[in-house]
Parts: sequence; structure tokens; C-alpha cells
Amino acid sequence: MTTGGGRAEARRARSGHRKKPGRKKRVLTWTAIALSSTVLLSAAGIYVYVKVLDSNIHAEALHSGGPGPKTVAEQSVGGTTPINILVIGSDSRDNNEDLSLGGSQSSAGGPPHADVEMLVHISADRTNASITSMPRDTWVQPYACKGMPTGHRKITETLAYGPGCVVDTWESLTHIQIDHFVMLDFSGVVKMADAVGGVQVCTKQNVADYKISYDTDGEHEVGSDLVLPAGTHTIFGVQALEWLRTRHAWEDGTDIGRTHAQHLYLNSMIRKMKSANTLLDPLKVNALAQSATSALTVDPGLKSIESMTSLALEFNKVPASRVTTVTIPFDHLALDPRNPNDWVPALDSDSDKVFSMIANDIPLDKGASSAAPGSSPSPSVTPSATGKPVDKAAVQISVENASVDGRGKAMADHLVAAGFTKAVRDTRTVTGATQLSYPAADQAQAQAVAAELGLTASTLKADPSATGLVLRIGSEWPSGFDFRSTLPKQGAVPTSAVTQNAAADAAQCMDVYAPYVWKGPNPPNVPQPAGYKPYTTP
Repeated sequence: MTTGGGRAEARRARSGHRKKPGRKKRVLTWTAIALSSTVLLSAAGIYVYVKVLDSNIHAEALHSGGPGPKTVAEQSVGGTTPINILVIGSDSRDNNEDLSLGGSQSSAGGPPHADVEMLVHISADRTNASITSMPRDTWVQPYACKGMPTGHRKITETLAYGPGCVVDTWESLTHIQIDHFVMLDFSGVVKMADAVGGVQVCTKQNVADYKISYDTDGEHEVGSDLVLPAGTHTIFGVQALEWLRTRHAWEDGTDIGRTHAQHLYLNSMIRKMKSANTLLDPLKVNALAQSATSALTVDPGLKSIESMTSLALEFNKVPASRVTTVTIPFDHLALDPRNPNDWVPALDSDSDKVFSMIANDIPLDKGASSAAPGSSPSPSVTPSATGKPVDKAAVQISVENASVDGRGKAMADHLVAAGFTKAVRDTRTVTGATQLSYPAADQAQAQAVAAELGLTASTLKADPSATGLVLRIGSEWPSGFDFRSTLPKQGAVPTSAVTQNAAADAAQCMDVYAPYVWKGPNPPNVPQPAGYKPYTTP
């Protein structure tokens, strides 16, 4: 017999009624939903935030004559090819913020100058890097940028025709392919200096880079307004800009001293960022990102936080002990015909040697090397891009001679003997450095030729207009059939170049040029722009 309770239970079973979930289970369910929603909203918020930062970044073409080859950061990361970034410091005063930081207002409205030009090179294997400075007044034959008059000029003047003109001029002078550029103005330097939390510097004497000059236009401030007592200090914002802009007060009062001071600053910043793991700290990276997006002009390949972060992380792989800074050497001065009283540094053969080392990814330092002492560098080109064997007999290659008489025929004969039976000599007169150009589709063939001749990656160039492989033998390769034999050895930087090491110059201090050493117990009363931060002793 069924009891009343039993009948009720049976009815519940027939009606499909089930016991309600307990309170604890409901709470867990709603918590999971809330957390999932929060994660999705946070992800969406981060995405929008990053896109807003990306939209703040200003970009200009990498080359003055057009977009040039595709050399975005994604092609460079991963330790497969070297990366070359040109850093440009602009003295543009086209806004009130820059005017307040730039001293004299008389130059406002005029074309900008590249007061700082540094080439950052990161090796293909990410074991070493270099930062090479070219003084602003170096006398050069610039690239023929649109609108530029012909003839020699100071390299600082090329920025008047856009950052792409500075890039093209560097490439034409150095034969180094530049993958990216980064340009900062006065306010950009201040923002970045504050974002890293100040940088430690040192001066041997009291320095005051300040004086008044007079001409037909009236009174002018001359100098950066930098004022520091002798010793070690941590400098921020405006004072960091003053340190980097100081020109007359260092060493012999020339721009060469300024590049040395800039290298000390950069090396100190590298040490600080590495010791603090700045690039691994999301909060610090965010602070840098916010400063960078409002302070930098870059090429299209770097116009995103992701690209710039990837590039920074590649540089971060290099230990400070393998970062070399160098000012290009020169052993004479050239007279500026536009100003008979103005002598400016000019490039020479020692500079070419430094450029060759960078172009061919040869370390400037004598750090760890897998090669035997005194040996030539290994080619950074593999025989085939796909891993499949290349049919040498099917490779059509034209050999041009920009070297000594007879080199074109000798090279063509060597290639035929090596199995490249379709190699032919081109008798036209050509000039330039050694280069192997090829259609992008024939990359594997080009790499096979490069492996045969010991060509480095810097000599290879994908050319969309090419119909076949073209080997130009440059004047730097007058004999032999192994290009590596023409290259400098690791660490063989000319003695005329002044080099510094990012890990070893922590104790170095800048010498002050005598006229700018102040003698009194207190700094002179130098007017400072708004936002000035006094030095602090760490």
C-alpha cells in the first residue's frame, strides 16, 4: 500500500520535478559567469586601450623616394637577421612645448635639423649590438632627396626633407640597409627620460653650459642651460634633455664630445633598464608606451605598440657587456664652402671600415666568438631558403664589374666552373659596392650563389624590378672568390674611433671644456623652462 508521502513522491517523479540546486552551487555558477565576463571585458578594454595608443603614434615613410622594401619588425625578430634602426633627434620647434625647451626662439618656423643621428645595430644571433653616432655637422654628399639642391652639405640638414631623406642618406653613405627609424623631438626626450625614472650621469668638473651672445638680431642664449656640480647625479626630464643637447661644454667644445656624453647617458639607461627588468614589468612597459606613443615619429613598420615592444625585447636579449657605442672616426676636417670659417668633420676610410663591420654583422667588440681567433666571419646566408637543393645549371646570373679590370670575366668563369653554367659577364660600366640583387621568387637561387661566394646577408637585395640575378662586384673586392676575405675581423675597430662599452663605462665621467667650468660655490642663476627638475643625488 502506498502512503501519502509515497504518492507525493511519485507525482513529483512523473511530473519531472527535480530538487533545486543548492545555494553553494548557484553562487559558484554566477561567480564563474561574472569572472568570465570580467575577463572578456578586460580583454576588450586592453584591446581598445592598445588601439588608442597605436592611433597616437605618428608615422612617416621609411624612404624619401617611396615606401621602399618591406622591412617591418616581424621580418627581423626571432634571431634570424640583423636589425638596423636609425635614431634621429630633431630640434624642431613647431609647437609651444618644444619652443619652451629649445632656448632661442629665433629658429622657430625654420626647417628642423637632426641634432642626433645614431644607428642601432642588433646582431642576427642577438649576442651583440652597437650604437654608432655620426656628428650632426659631418660633411657628406647626401642622397638626392626630392627638393634638395645638389652638392655637399652637413648631414643634419637632410632632416629638412623628411626623416626618410636622413635614412636614404645613411644608406647611400654606409651601404647598410636600415630597417626602421625612430625620431624624437625635445619634448619627446623629456617624456622618455621621466618614463624610465631618471638616468645616472657623472661630470668631472662643475659645468654650466650657458652664456649670452649678441648679433644683429639681438640677444641670444647659447648652450643647453645644463648646470651640474662635479660628481654623480640622477637626471630627469628637462635636465636629461640639457645633458643630451650640451655641445660646447664637453671635452674640446665640439660635437664629438657631445656624442660621448650621449653614449654615457644611453649606456647608463641600458644598465638601469636591465637591472630593473623594465621590459618585463607590465606597469613600466605601460609607462614607456604612453610616453612613446605621444613622443615618437616612426616608420610604418613600427606604428604599433606590438611592433615597438617586439623590437625592444630583441634588443633586451643582448647583454650590456656586448653593447658597444662608437662615434665614427675621421682624420681631417672639410671646409664648408658656404662658410669659410666653418670646418666640419668628413668621412674617411676608417669610417668605411666601421660601416663595413656593421653592414656585414661583424661584432665591434672582442667578446665571445665561435670562430677561431683571426678567422674571417662566417656568411650569414644559407644555401637555400627552402632546404631543397638548387639546380645551379638553371640559375641565370649577370656579373657586373665595379672593381679592377678583368674582375667581371674572372668571376663569371669561376661561377661557371662551380656549376652556375649560365653565368655571363656584363660589360657595361657600373659603380657601387658589392651586391647580389634578385627577384623575390628567386631567393633560393640567390642564396645558393651567396653561399658559393661567401656573401653576407647585407650584400643581398630583393629587387621587384629584377628579371634575374645580377652580381655587382664592388671596388672593395679586387681579388679572390670569397667575399669574407675582404671583411674586417671581429673587434677590429680602427683606433681613430672612440668606443665605449655599456657595462664597463659606469665609472666614467665627462670632462668639461674650460670656458664652461664655473668656479663659484653655487651654480650661476640660469633661467630654466617650465617643468624643470633639479638634479638629485642618488
